[in-house]
Amino acid sequence: QVQLVESGGGLVQPGGSLRLSCAASGSIFRTYTMQWYRQAPGKQRELVATITSDGIIKYEDSVKGRFTISKDNTNYTLYLQMNSLKPEDTAVYYCYSIGSWGQGTQVTVSS
Repeated sequence: QVQLVESGGGLVQPGGSLRLSCAASGSIFRTYTMQWYRQAPGKQRELVATITSDGIIKYEDSVKGRFTISKDNTNYTLYLQMNSLKPEDTAVYYCYSIGSWGQGTQVTVSS
């Protein structure tokens, strides 16, 4: 089972930026798809961004042009760069791969 540990969340003002990291055990990046999800209070968990082992990237429509998913295959870390943050981006963000979830990191966008 893969262990995933997110970090980088916090409180930021609207228009600000944060970079989330997800450290993974094992060399999963070369083989498996990695994803970022988020869950806002009272809402279902939703897929935010995907990066395949071949580097194909997809985004949920509301984050296109603002969020960037990337990965570092040498230190087994997945990233989510979030710019131009909006209050509606407030949620717990999770990384996911091959059936395993991280513990989540809280992102709060508020003035």
